[in-house]
Amino acid sequence: MNNPNHPTQENMRLISVLQALADPVRLEIVRCLAEAGERTCGTYHMNIAKSTLSHHFKVLREAGIVKVRIDGKHRYYSLRKDDIDSAFPGLLSSVLAVDKERW
Repeated sequence: MNNPNHPTQENMRLISVLQALADPVRLEIVRCLAEAGERTCGTYHMNIAKSTLSHHFKVLREAGIVKVRIDGKHRYYSLRKDDIDSAFPGLLSSVLAVDKERW
C-alpha cells in the first residue's frame, strides 16, 4: 500500500488550512491529535459515518495539517505541528486556545 501524498511545508497554503479548520468535526480531530498524539481513525468516537470521518482526515491531510503513516492495515494520523507553526506562526495555538463553545 502506498503512502498518501502530503504537501510539503512550502506548498501549504493558508486558505486551505483555514478551510480545513473551519469544520467543527475537523477542528475536534485536530484538538484530539494535539492532546493525544498519533492515533488511528478507529479511535475517534464521533457520531458520524466511518466514510465521513475518513473524508475529514483526507481534507486535513491534503491541507497539510495531518500526516498519515501506514502500518499494515492501520493508518496512523498525527498533527504536523512543527510544519504548521513554521509556515503560519501562532495559527494552530490560537485556534486550539479558543473554547469549544465559541466554535
